[in-house]
Amino acid sequence: MKIKLKALRVNAELSQADAAKSIGITERTLQNWENYNTFPDALQLLKICSVYGCELNDIFLPDKLAKS
Repeated sequence: MKIKLKALRVNAELSQADAAKSIGITERTLQNWENYNTFPDALQLLKICSVYGCELNDIFLPDKLAKS
């Protein structure tokens, strides 16, 4: 499954800088997550859901439904 963090952030109308600040991480960390270089841990995922206004299930999409 792919994590669609960038799409969720854009839909929440947040810049990378604003999202990173709200989550409590660096902008570089967020960039790494969005580029699939690293992945958030469980607590960070919950914070992302809170900031982006989504549910945990919204983050994970089956590969056949995920679009780049």
